[in-house]
Amino acid sequence: MGRKFDYSLHYAELNLREHPELYRVGVGEQGVLLVQPYKAEILPHWRFATPEAAQASSDTIYAMFLAYLKADDFVGADMARKFLQMGYTRARRYANHKGGKKYDGPVPDDQKGRSGAHGRAELPRSPEDPQKAQAAAIFKAKWDEAKENPDYQRQKEQHLARYS
Repeated sequence: MGRKFDYSLHYAELNLREHPELYRVGVGEQGVLLVQPYKAEILPHWRFATPEAAQASSDTIYAMFLAYLKADDFVGADMARKFLQMGYTRARRYANHKGGKKYDGPVPDDQKGRSGAHGRAELPRSPEDPQKAQAAAIFKAKWDEAKENPDYQRQKEQHLARYS
């Protein structure tokens, strides 16, 4: 099965805490808004509109990340890592593009739920929004801390060895 994220699974019907063997790390943020029960647990805490919101959000999500690691729940830890990464990427998008719209036109129907340009042109950048840039930097620091956590790296290696 490898490392590629499997978009064919019916994530709304699956509890990946009970079935970690179905989880694939994938690339970047793949699956961040799909994998349950983690999406439901983490998403309510995810905010990046202001530096203050980003700080509170990233602190809460990083604490969840550590709790998942302590419980040997790699899938939860990886999902928390993905939310930290998404906090960075979304805040950067809003810092660079007023209103957060990066690409011209709608997402093709067959690509909904997946990130990327999907053949659409990138819109010109706006002058940088300093509040969103600061929010992005806050998330980036926590995301880096999560990626570099030795326990996370160990659990990731174990997960990949066991299920890839």
